[in-house]
Amino acid sequence: MALPACAAGVLRPSLQPERGAPARTTCPRRHSRGEAELAESRPRSVAASAREDPPRGVSRGFNSQPPTDEPLKASSSLAGAARAPLFPLLPRGRRGRMHDLRRRWDLGSLCRALLTRGLAALGHSLKHVLGAIFSKIFGPLASVGNMDEKSNKLLLALVMLFLFAVIVLQYVCPGTECQVLRLQAFSSPMPDPYRSEDESSARFVPRYNFSRSDLLRKVDFDIKGDDLIVFLHIQKTGGTTFGRHLVRNIQLEQPCECRVGQKKCTCHRPGKRETWLFSRFSTGWSCGLHADWTELTSCVPAVVDGKRDAKLRPSRNFHYITILRDPVSRYLSEWRHVQRGATWKASLHVCDGRPPTSEELPSCYTGDDWSGCPLKEFMDCPYNLANNRQVRMLSDLTLVGCYNLSVMPEKQRNKVLLESAKSNLKHMAFFGLTEFQRKTQYLFEKTFNMNFISPFTQYNTTRASSVEISEETQKRIEGLNFLDMELYSFAKDLFLQRYQFMRQKDHQDARRKRQEQRKFLKGRFLQTHFQSQGQGQSQNPSQNQSQSPNVNANQNVTQNLIQNLLQNLTQNSSQNSIQKENRESPKQDPGQEQSDSNTSNGTNDYIGSVEKWR
Repeated sequence: MALPACAAGVLRPSLQPERGAPARTTCPRRHSRGEAELAESRPRSVAASAREDPPRGVSRGFNSQPPTDEPLKASSSLAGAARAPLFPLLPRGRRGRMHDLRRRWDLGSLCRALLTRGLAALGHSLKHVLGAIFSKIFGPLASVGNMDEKSNKLLLALVMLFLFAVIVLQYVCPGTECQVLRLQAFSSPMPDPYRSEDESSARFVPRYNFSRSDLLRKVDFDIKGDDLIVFLHIQKTGGTTFGRHLVRNIQLEQPCECRVGQKKCTCHRPGKRETWLFSRFSTGWSCGLHADWTELTSCVPAVVDGKRDAKLRPSRNFHYITILRDPVSRYLSEWRHVQRGATWKASLHVCDGRPPTSEELPSCYTGDDWSGCPLKEFMDCPYNLANNRQVRMLSDLTLVGCYNLSVMPEKQRNKVLLESAKSNLKHMAFFGLTEFQRKTQYLFEKTFNMNFISPFTQYNTTRASSVEISEETQKRIEGLNFLDMELYSFAKDLFLQRYQFMRQKDHQDARRKRQEQRKFLKGRFLQTHFQSQGQGQSQNPSQNQSQSPNVNANQNVTQNLIQNLLQNLTQNSSQNSIQKENRESPKQDPGQEQSDSNTSNGTNDYIGSVEKWR
């Protein structure tokens, strides 16, 4: 059977069918010339591959036998001479894919080769550098045999340990924050955990002059005795969070028992079935919902000791504590709470033994609640108890006729309320600020000598912070709460002065302890030194026999020296302690009474000393 006419003059004899093989029935494409050239250049392997895999469009016969030659073995990278002629034989799509694959393979091989050589060079240079360092460090040990092998093994072990530590650190802490912390750990010391939490300047300039007794708040609270902590909870000041800290986050010999699903916890004294805490989460609202200073001072003693006879009542110390907040933020937070339906209708507002009448304390809304009220309506109500709430709840309302506004003029009433709130706040055992959570924790721990388990968290994002108001609205809120603004300024100044005073006192106590330890160790060293000299002289019999008259004299001299040194040390320590006490006690102002020996002439003395210490 003859070939088609189109293929007769094109194909060469090398590509004609073998003897016994049937003729091709299709016409080959134009790439048959390249196949023929490839067959001439490599007659054995390439021709066999050509016979094994004919070009597209050329088919073998039905009864054709497979080629007898061995197939060409595939390799990971073909030789350039064999790959170049075969590449045009492939279809266009397959050629593109092969080209991309070859390019990626070459790029990957190049990267791997560069990486391998780079790591080898780095390891070689590191080996030489560390080898030089080890040779200088372990130079005296160079005489030991096989030192090079041991050093190489040690170097390899150190490198592997370092790499393992880096991998573990990246696995445990892969974030960028941990990387910043690791860099700070090498570059700078640990920051002060009690630095300014409101992102303001760390330096504080006091405005008020307080005495030493006002700044040094240290309560001898005996939890096993009869003392009681009373928490005055003002609305929207973070009192709920602080109240939970008191019952759930404080280290006690007998912790409070808090059951799941119950708000109140049982906080008993060790060995007694009596509470040491009067708060929302321990005794509930026993004196009314959010009872103020006037209600608590008259209600708490009756609630705690009401069932006992007056003669059998113990002499308790009631330690009042509270939390204050920035007036604008507190006002906005209360408005948002009222919008959600809060009313505080259960508040009693008892003063002078009776609650106020509806004429003395009218309501701002007519329905069941004031939910959904806008801010303008909330500010327009003249009877709104949110206005100056902190001053009213911390002052003694009996001084101004309780809620009867006709007893005295408004200006005089405001002045009396503000002074009463400042006095009560200053004489409280403790108060904290919502804007300074860590400092609040620190002062509470120093005041009551009670430690919390976990540190307080400063929440800078609240519902009040999400409210966007104009400057005009903010000024109006400040005007409605002008008494709270004055009280908060006073409280913040006193709070920060107490904090600085307590921190300075801690540093002075730590320095005094270190000095006493140094003096004690120095005295012990001198005593042991003289004793060792005396024992050395007594161990030499020949010298003792020859110098027997002088031995007793030397021993007497050493004993006298030891006694004189110990006396000097004790005198110096006592003099230093007296001088430090005199230095710590501030000078008395001429305008104050002479009976107050602990008063100071301001806070500039200890603040200046703090700056010098820094």
